[in-house]
Amino acid sequence: MHELPQQLANGLALGALYGLIAIGYTMVYGIVQLINFAHGEIFMIGGFGALTTYTALPSGTSLLVAIPLMIVGGAIASVAVATAAERFAYRPLRNAPRLAPLITAIGLSIALQQLVWQFYPDAKKAVSFPEIPGEAFEITSNLSIQRSDAFVLILAPLCMLALGLFVSKSRSGRAMQATAQDPDTAKLMGINTDRIIVMAFAIGAAFAAVAAVAYGVDKGQINFEMGFILGLKAFTAAVLGGIGNIYGAMVGGVVLGIAESLSIAYIEDIPGMQQLGGGAWSNVWAFVLLILVLLVRPQGLLGERVADRA
Repeated sequence: MHELPQQLANGLALGALYGLIAIGYTMVYGIVQLINFAHGEIFMIGGFGALTTYTALPSGTSLLVAIPLMIVGGAIASVAVATAAERFAYRPLRNAPRLAPLITAIGLSIALQQLVWQFYPDAKKAVSFPEIPGEAFEITSNLSIQRSDAFVLILAPLCMLALGLFVSKSRSGRAMQATAQDPDTAKLMGINTDRIIVMAFAIGAAFAAVAAVAYGVDKGQINFEMGFILGLKAFTAAVLGGIGNIYGAMVGGVVLGIAESLSIAYIEDIPGMQQLGGGAWSNVWAFVLLILVLLVRPQGLLGERVADRA
C-alpha cells in the first residue's frame, strides 16, 4: 500500500529538481524568446564538471567540503559552455527566422553529448557519482525524507528566492526586465542588451549545475544522455508553470513532480488501468498533464504575458 504523504514528499523533491532546471529555460525565453533545447546538455555538463572537480580533490575529502566545491566546479563548466553557445551559436542567429536557432539548439545538444562522451568513454552506461551517506530523516511513522531529497528541497527554494530578489531589486535585474519587455528601447536607454542576455544564459546554467549535483548525489551515477529526458521534462515544467515566470517554473516543476510520483504509485491500482501505471508510464502521464493544463490555460498556471516582437 502506497502512503500518500511519502509519495507527495518524493514528488516534491523531484519537482524541485525539475524547477531548478526549468528556470534556465524561463530566463532565456523570457528575454530573447529562444527555446534553448541544449539546456538539458548544459545540465549534464554541470554534472560532469562537478564530478571532475570531485576527482581532483584529495582522497578522503569530506562531502561537506566536497559538495560546495562540486557545485562551484559544475557551475563554472555549465556557465562556460552556455555563454560560449550564446556567443557563437545563438547570437549570430538572433535576427534570423525562429526555426534557425531552434535547429541550432538541437544540433548543439547532440554535439555536446558526443563531446562529453569523448572525455568520459564510460558515460554511455553510467559514471559513479558520490552519494550523500546516512539514514533518511524520519518525520513520522509513514513519512521519511532521504538526505539527497532534503538537499534539493532546501537548495531549490533558496536559489529561487535569491534569483527573485536579484531580478526585482538589483540594477541588473531591472535591466533584465527592461530587455525582456522591449530590447530596442532598453538599448536606447543605455542598457547593454548583449551583456544582459549572456547573464540570463549564465544564471540558467548555474541553476542547472546545482540541479545536476542534486541529481548525482541522489542517483549515485550520471551519464551523457541524462540531460535529454530531464531537460525535456524541465521544459514541460516551464511551460506548465508559465514560461517567462521564474516562480511559475518552480511551481510547474513541483506540480509535474507530484503528478509523476502519484501516477507511478496509484494509477496501476485503478481497476482496468493496471497496464498504464508504474515507472514506465511516468513520462507519458507527465506530458498528458501538460496537454490538459494547456487546453484549459494556454499561458500556464502562472503565465506571464510576453510582448510579441516583429
